Amino acid sequence: MSTLANQLAAAEREEVARAIRLLLARPLLTEAADSAGFELVRRRREPLAQWFDYTCGWSLVVEPRRGYARLTKVRANPDGSRPARRARSGRAPFDRRRYVLLCVTAAELLSMPMTTIGMLAGRVVQATAVDRALPAFDPVHKPERMAFVDVLKLLEFYDVLRAVDGTTEAYVESAEAKVLYRVDTTLLMRLPAAPVGASRLAVPPDEVPARFEELLTGLVRERRYGGAVADPTADEAHGEAAATDAQRNLRLRHSVLRRLFDDPVLYRSDLADDELAYVTSLTGRQILRRSVEQAGFVLEERAEGFLLVDPDGLATDVRFPDDTSTARVAALLLLEPLCAAPAGLLPEQLAEAGADLLRRFPRWAKAYQSEDGAARLSDDAVRVLADVGLARRARGRVVACPAAYRYRLTGTTSSDPAERPGPEWGASPRETAGITASGGVVAEGDQL
Repeated sequence: MSTLANQLAAAEREEVARAIRLLLARPLLTEAADSAGFELVRRRREPLAQWFDYTCGWSLVVEPRRGYARLTKVRANPDGSRPARRARSGRAPFDRRRYVLLCVTAAELLSMPMTTIGMLAGRVVQATAVDRALPAFDPVHKPERMAFVDVLKLLEFYDVLRAVDGTTEAYVESAEAKVLYRVDTTLLMRLPAAPVGASRLAVPPDEVPARFEELLTGLVRERRYGGAVADPTADEAHGEAAATDAQRNLRLRHSVLRRLFDDPVLYRSDLADDELAYVTSLTGRQILRRSVEQAGFVLEERAEGFLLVDPDGLATDVRFPDDTSTARVAALLLLEPLCAAPAGLLPEQLAEAGADLLRRFPRWAKAYQSEDGAARLSDDAVRVLADVGLARRARGRVVACPAAYRYRLTGTTSSDPAERPGPEWGASPRETAGITASGGVVAEGDQL
């Protein structure tokens, strides 16, 4: 092969690796939001689709004329660590009310290529009024309009809605606000990622709360692995027995690699016995390392689990450490007492640690300077740590996970020490744990 051919092949590998990481962070990539990233994905869409299908069993659809690429991520163990978030109110996560309005609004938009905010609100009012399982939507009340605006802003972020006249935020102050939207119904239909439609799991509304976990499992069943049935009430014994060895190996490969490429850290203790046996087998290890290399990650493999490091930060949707919010700063500051307590800390002990932070920095975290502020601060910090795989709750305590020992607080800095702590996190090794905060490849068997 000529030097030029080698250079072209290397350039293609680098571009494919970069595009993989872009899509992992942004499964819905639009030309309007990132024209350069979308052009890269459009140009390399065939090898990208092959990589995602083989490695994770995820489908990639690229629509060059419509200007979007949609990576459909499916997981067998969905969790709430990546909620939809409000564009306003400090990026607070969606609550139950907003999720309900999101589903109803999306259903109404399917038949409306153009609409106004008033017409759409009226359709949502009618839809919730005739469905006894849904609380009625009443735009007369401002909190209801605020929730509706949060839903519309999310759909605008996804480019499903585009305001061509007026601004969505105006509806918060007045139900008479005039906003005209253009609706991309094709993109709207691409948003759901569940392999099984919810309508195929029809159950009486009063049974949904008691069977929610069962129904959720039914939504993410995939027929390719054998024994998949749409009705969670059906007898699965015969179907599961019909799964072939090839189907079981396919399921194991996808289940392990989906979690590895989608989670901050993958612990061996969180894997099922057959998943752990697969990832430690010769074939499984070869596939894992080849897939990681093709995606441009650095693999850290330790006694407790696996962690992928993206040298360019392209695949990172949530950064840690990060001083963009009070809870994230507190999370890093609380890591030290957590790591110093192998048995974990009780909520009361964490609240006291939070209170100590508030005493040390009296003009920092003003939203938490109240009677219950210390407890709220520690709760929010623990939630951050749990979402990035650095802590977990066990037997009423919060326990530091092995990856937490990668971080070492070397001091706090601030132009005004009373205003706000600015953590410095170092890469110096903690000799007692045998770890560093750097992201290099390490030998198997080292501690996280």
